Amino acid sequence: MKLHELKPAANATQLSKRIGRGQGSGKGGTSTKGHKGQQSRAGYSRKIGFEGGQMPIYRLLPKRGFKNINRVEYSPINLSTLQKLADKTQQSEITLELMKANGLISLKDKIKILGNGEITSILTVTAHAFSKTAKEAILNAGGTCVDLTKGETTVGEKVEGRKQKAESRKQQAEEAPVVEEAPVVEEAPVVEETPTTEEPAATEPLVTEDPLVEN
Repeated sequence: MKLHELKPAANATQLSKRIGRGQGSGKGGTSTKGHKGQQSRAGYSRKIGFEGGQMPIYRLLPKRGFKNINRVEYSPINLSTLQKLADKTQQSEITLELMKANGLISLKDKIKILGNGEITSILTVTAHAFSKTAKEAILNAGGTCVDLTKGETTVGEKVEGRKQKAESRKQQAEEAPVVEEAPVVEEAPVVEETPTTEEPAATEPLVTEDPLVEN
């Protein structure tokens, strides 16, 4: 390709409308502006949204709410992002400068730490705000939260989570000595004796002597 072969893409440029060049141009007479009226005059310009004098649409539509001039906008950073950053840089102190150096934020941003993800390292995190879940997770992992807005530094203690508790129980069970159980001796089944029914002995009838009868 050479310089004289360069040209713009198709339909990228269009010729301007040539008006006031007589009847043969196809735009003679009024030069596409019509007869009389404000829009046919020289120097006419219309403001954006003007609808010829009728009530414009932006005034017809209802308005709701307001713009809070005291609103503070934060850039969110999740716990999973902090953990990846700590693993990548091998740093235990997460500062704004470290986040900026790794392309996560700009120094003009205000940072809020959110609780999405898990954190396993003991980190000292500096930010402008922390969500309740994120702060609890950092402190339970044994880390420290430095709040720049409130000027507070909160140091946490490591608390074992469910996974760590389950792993420690499993490890303790593996290390515990195995106790062999004594063999169980099965007892012979007890046979119940069926009760025997004794028939009553036959009794001879008693003969009583009548004293009045003489032999």
